[in-house]
Amino acid sequence: MDRPTVSELGRRAKAAARVLATASGAAKDATLKAAADLLEARAGELQVANAADVSRAEASGATATELDRLRLNPARIEAMAEGLRQVALLPDPVGTVVAGSVRPNGLRVTQVRVPLGVVGIIYENRPNVTSDAAGLCLKAGNATMLRGSASAIDSNVAVVGCLREALAKSGLPEDGVVLIEDTSRETAVGFMRLDGIVDCLVPRGGRSLIDSVREHATVPTIIDGDGNCHVYVDSSADLDMALSIVVNAKTQRPGVCNAAESLLVHEAVAPVFLPRARAGLEGVVLVGDERVRRLLPGIGAATEEDFATEYLDLKLSVAVVDDVDGAIDHIARYGSGHSEAIVTTDVRTADHFVREVDAAAVVVNASTRFVDGAELGLGAEIGISTQKLHARGPMGLEALTCVKWVVRGEGHVR
Repeated sequence: MDRPTVSELGRRAKAAARVLATASGAAKDATLKAAADLLEARAGELQVANAADVSRAEASGATATELDRLRLNPARIEAMAEGLRQVALLPDPVGTVVAGSVRPNGLRVTQVRVPLGVVGIIYENRPNVTSDAAGLCLKAGNATMLRGSASAIDSNVAVVGCLREALAKSGLPEDGVVLIEDTSRETAVGFMRLDGIVDCLVPRGGRSLIDSVREHATVPTIIDGDGNCHVYVDSSADLDMALSIVVNAKTQRPGVCNAAESLLVHEAVAPVFLPRARAGLEGVVLVGDERVRRLLPGIGAATEEDFATEYLDLKLSVAVVDDVDGAIDHIARYGSGHSEAIVTTDVRTADHFVREVDAAAVVVNASTRFVDGAELGLGAEIGISTQKLHARGPMGLEALTCVKWVVRGEGHVR
């Protein structure tokens, strides 16, 4: 049987979105819980499908980081199911009155949260995004169009099957979640140009995907951009704490956008801290500026490109800075606006860093790995926006809604 075209899938999602926009909170929560149960019940089938994807990826020479993003194991499937259940527990944003007033002429004006409509997600490798994104979109009353990468197609088909069955069980339209199974570039571009159907497109992937969206998309987009994240170790830092934070931020899961990619160290503590950091970051390739290389003989020289790169791997660029302003200037030059951290015991220095650094998230005395929707209480996130319009930082339910103005009068005319 021929696959439906991207336009046909879009029309079906648009029709489903009208139903989901007025669906009860109970129906949406029942769907999320049913989907979680199905993911667990079919964990074996999901792993078989995922194994086929992983096998093809290995044969094509995928990196260890790419394989890690792609792989589903029992713990990750359980986490996907638990993520859906956590979203079901969150307050429903739809219908929330954001603001209200009575005008001098007696008009009653309110702003009410409503769904965006059809949310498109285009993403690479990670099949857990399939359930996370669809679950959040559903809770916010949206239909979801998903276009994953060819590398994860079998996994995505299996996950979407659970989501669509859960919708049907709850009496909601299956087309509340649709998957574009044609993974060709032409279809991806067509997806980005579904004007009048896709109300918001969220790309989740590497630089090439983001660049393609910027070049081709004609629908509204929210960029889930690069995570060139820094950790700055100040002169007043507790160095034991700093080492623990740096190691966690870099190595706990290096292939994700909130992992640290650059370490900045105040010159006053660099002679003591950098040798400790090298020992603690065993297995991490370090490249540094001239001052770093004098303290850590044998490491490679960091280029301009190194400092600007999101490695998503066990590699870290390192620089020594004169002071907190030097760190702020370095971040302004090379950062991607995602997440930046400072380790310090000086409250004034911390406040200065928080005030001056321009990023979606600024972290004080904690790992950048906490910049995550679930960790910040939003439930499973749909992405981390590095732009400044509509949504910034981890995007939870409210970011998947907009407001409708409701004006009530009693025969008022202007």
